[in-house]
Amino acid sequence: MRGVSTAFIVEPERRVPVIAETDVLVVGGGAAGIAAAVAAARQGARAMLVERYGSLGGLATNGLIILLLTLDDGRGRQVVAGLCQEMVDRLTARGACIAPPREEWGSPDPALIEKYRRLGLVWGSGPHVVRYSAAYDPEEFRVEADRLVLEAGVDLRFHRWAVGVRKEGGRITHVIFESKAGREAVACGAVVDATGDADIAVLAGEPVERELVHPWLWFRTANVDEAAAEASPLRPTYYRTVHPGGYLHPWGAAERIGRAIDATNPDDLTYAEVECRRLARAELDRLRGQAAGFERAWLAGFAATLGITESRRLVGRHQLSREEMDCHLEDVVAVTGHWTKYGAVYEIPWRSLTAAGTANLAAAGRCISVDHRVHHATKEIPACFATGEAAGVGAALALERSCGLAEVEVPTLQARLRAAGAWLPGP
Repeated sequence: MRGVSTAFIVEPERRVPVIAETDVLVVGGGAAGIAAAVAAARQGARAMLVERYGSLGGLATNGLIILLLTLDDGRGRQVVAGLCQEMVDRLTARGACIAPPREEWGSPDPALIEKYRRLGLVWGSGPHVVRYSAAYDPEEFRVEADRLVLEAGVDLRFHRWAVGVRKEGGRITHVIFESKAGREAVACGAVVDATGDADIAVLAGEPVERELVHPWLWFRTANVDEAAAEASPLRPTYYRTVHPGGYLHPWGAAERIGRAIDATNPDDLTYAEVECRRLARAELDRLRGQAAGFERAWLAGFAATLGITESRRLVGRHQLSREEMDCHLEDVVAVTGHWTKYGAVYEIPWRSLTAAGTANLAAAGRCISVDHRVHHATKEIPACFATGEAAGVGAALALERSCGLAEVEVPTLQARLRAAGAWLPGP
């Protein structure tokens, strides 16, 4: 086993070119980052979206977590709308999305529940009803995300990794990126941390909470005999995809891999990548030998990234707690149900998106300021869309009013979110 070296080197001082200037800089191109950048641009701000990989979507595409769980509250009422609903509409128009029609939401009909359970749209403990969740094609999502961002006028930059920030007077003035082009800086008025791992918050010196997780590695199979597979006793362990002939396998969790990992530690990630691929392929071999219909199945693809559900979360101006479930909060800017619990609703306040010590930094997506239990709801893709949209509109409003994010007039922010199509309680 390699020891930990205490040696170090000293790098020479260097000049970092400032390659661009923008109003709202969004770092991370998952669902939250997409929504934040588009929302800011639609408010009239110059918005830039920087993503470390070569496509948008994050876990919603590269992670093969191709289920929107959930846009409702478990009682038949939609609570996530806005840009998430717009993406559903775009994918549906392409024939690349399946979701229950509105008249079926909340239905206890066992036949409907089983129909949508087989698509991966019903989870948790019963008694079940039909949820407003959606299954979609990740490649179509990728292209629609590109279109959504570019049509809004967002400056999109791929293949850059945030490695530093420059702060003056409690504000971030520049974010520094590394790429094959070298070290570059972007000047900015406000920053939305949509990295999932709270990378910008850490670089800015903001406090965070850390979690160890058992990673997932979802994969897809093809060349499956659907009739036999649908009748198999193993049926609950895989889900039909939007297109015929293939299945989605949500593989992973504690019983699969030997130990939890720190998803911000590259050595832990290396171990998990190798081990998860080995074990997931062994699961395919098991299906070939035990599950009817999979005798000639082949691996259509592993997720390109591990399914990391937690790593670091911002400790912001307010940490939303489990005790606040079903409570009304005056500064609510996003709402989410819970994908495994019926009737559980969290109103996510502006204070849980904004940093305590950096005046122009907001978080969006799975690194917002919530406790471990609330995180199980707010980490999901629809909730990430909702918090991203709120962060983007809020950042644009702060720059428009020349104030810090904490000083944004929340009623004005709420009104703008409603006008943009987001669902919020109240008028």
